[in-house]
Amino acid sequence: MAGQPELILVYEAEADCRQGLLADGFTPDHALEITSYLAQSTDIAPEFDAIAEACRVRGIGFRPVRLDDAPRIFGDCDPAASLIWTLTDGVAYYRGSVAPALARLHGLKTIGSDDSLFALCQDKFRSGSVLRGLGMSVPAAGIARNGEWIVPPPHAPAGYFVKPNRLGSKIGIWPESRCGRQSEALDLSRRIHAAYRDDAIVQAYVPGRNVRASFLAVAPDAGIETLGVFLVDSGADFQTMSDSLALYGDTGLAAIAAGRQAIPALQMVRDAQPAADTAMRNVAAGLMKGLGLRDVFSIDFRVEPDDTVHMIEFEVCPGLPCFDFRAYCQSCWRMNLAEAIAETAARRLAP
Repeated sequence: MAGQPELILVYEAEADCRQGLLADGFTPDHALEITSYLAQSTDIAPEFDAIAEACRVRGIGFRPVRLDDAPRIFGDCDPAASLIWTLTDGVAYYRGSVAPALARLHGLKTIGSDDSLFALCQDKFRSGSVLRGLGMSVPAAGIARNGEWIVPPPHAPAGYFVKPNRLGSKIGIWPESRCGRQSEALDLSRRIHAAYRDDAIVQAYVPGRNVRASFLAVAPDAGIETLGVFLVDSGADFQTMSDSLALYGDTGLAAIAAGRQAIPALQMVRDAQPAADTAMRNVAAGLMKGLGLRDVFSIDFRVEPDDTVHMIEFEVCPGLPCFDFRAYCQSCWRMNLAEAIAETAARRLAP
């Protein structure tokens, strides 16, 4: 007989990741920066009780599981009554992308996209190549390793934007990451390699305002109409690593609660640029059909005043406790984060 239906939320903790990076020879400062990508596992932990209660009233159990414990726990799970939700992804520096593959090995149901996408989205150069193959308007790009071109970027009259190829959360993005010459881009690739041992993706700079599109299929049959598309105004052309570190993790949350740190302003794109909103929804629909995005994901765009849309990248494990995803859950589903997580799981675990 099957046991109680249960949602299992798998996450890699910042401390676990940091320990591995330090053992591998990263400096404490750079290890701290790299593990800030996993801040959502820190930020959501205080809400585990609220998620458990929201699950309880819907007739399901809830169990948060550290990634290192997942192999043992998955082996004891009932495939008929268990649902695996991977909170943190990652390759190279992080290990979260093993969770959906491990769930598949044990025959367990999952929330989220196919496990192959957990690795693809973490490699910006390779994912950009795939996206261009699907006809998406992504910035032309080259890739450099420690001052040498692997693939030179095309000429870009507006200059370049340089960032680590396999790191997220604005890690390795500095005020000077927008540069005018390829020689400056190579200098930045040396800095990135020295700090993070990563290649640098060198994208043609594209103008416009920053947009975050978020998706959660609370209802299993939810379509592109439930995509939340928001302009994100941080008061600058782009957010840096310092900006990101100020918003997330224990320090960021405390600063926001105390009023020392303001979160970026959000505005629905459909209210400001409805034609651009339609274009971005079409992009998302194309990715759901052509790439297999489903259940929960986010996409970053830039949009120009004339409604020209540039897709930057996609994410299969968006930051659920981040301000923008919370706003999306409230505006689209009229639920707080705990309720949205529980309702999504309960509908999929229903007999």
